[in-house]
Amino acid sequence: MTLALLFPGQGSHFVGMGRGLADAFPEAAATLQEADDTLGFALSKLMADGPEDRLTETRHAQPAILAHSVAALRVASARLGPISMAAGHSLGEFSAHVAAGTLTFAAALGAVRLRGELMYAAGEERPGAMAAILGLDDEVLEAVCAKVDAGTCVPANFNSAGQVVISGDAAGVEEGMRLAGEAGAKRTVRLNVSGAFHSPLMAPAAVGLREKLDDIGFSDPSFPVYSNVTTAAVRAGGEARELLVRQLTAPVRWGASVDNMVRAGADRFVELGPGSVLCGLNRRNAKGLPCASVGEPADIERLGGHA
Repeated sequence: MTLALLFPGQGSHFVGMGRGLADAFPEAAATLQEADDTLGFALSKLMADGPEDRLTETRHAQPAILAHSVAALRVASARLGPISMAAGHSLGEFSAHVAAGTLTFAAALGAVRLRGELMYAAGEERPGAMAAILGLDDEVLEAVCAKVDAGTCVPANFNSAGQVVISGDAAGVEEGMRLAGEAGAKRTVRLNVSGAFHSPLMAPAAVGLREKLDDIGFSDPSFPVYSNVTTAAVRAGGEARELLVRQLTAPVRWGASVDNMVRAGADRFVELGPGSVLCGLNRRNAKGLPCASVGEPADIERLGGHA
């Protein structure tokens, strides 16, 4: 079978994340200790014990999700067999590049910690909003956003058929929600976020992230990592660096990325990290193909020795 790894993004964190893995597996405990040492504070304690509002802060949630994903990867690696490709949703693309050896874990931790701080600051400078739109085709939703004239409103996440997130300033997103409803959306849901992620409002964050990533060594990935921006396989370190910057202001084209992985031969998926959102999306994005979520000790045991 041709294995593809998936790595979750922001919103998948929870109090208690990583604790079970660290208690059960020395490799996971060492990974969380490495995160603490690299960042200079007890991220692992915040992950395990909260408080939830502090863990939810972008600057903490992003490295926490990365650390949990890498811990799960290191524990599961002996049971996974050969890895053919990977992708990560937004923040998760950093985890995917750690898995592929494009970035060291330490370098990725520093980058995503700053990424979270920069995204929060951009949201403070230009307050934004996001909303999930359910039940519209991508093309219809893009046309809806193009009609908005009250402010900025762009597609931010193309998660699966009929599930798209829009992003922009509050007035633009409110009008986008109204127009989407008029166009036949089954449901529109305002999201509880601190900024207009994956929109032009994140441009100041992209400037700061580029400066950070320019100081980090990028290797060519050992297997292709599919880009949120282009949906294509990334095979060079320099290209990975550029696309991780562009990702902040571009939509996450997740459904198309998974489609391209399937076209490239992926017939088995494993999601590594907190939660199971991406396996849930795969019920539409990769119908009929197995997808296992791996983030807790029981999940590791279920993998067995399957290659």
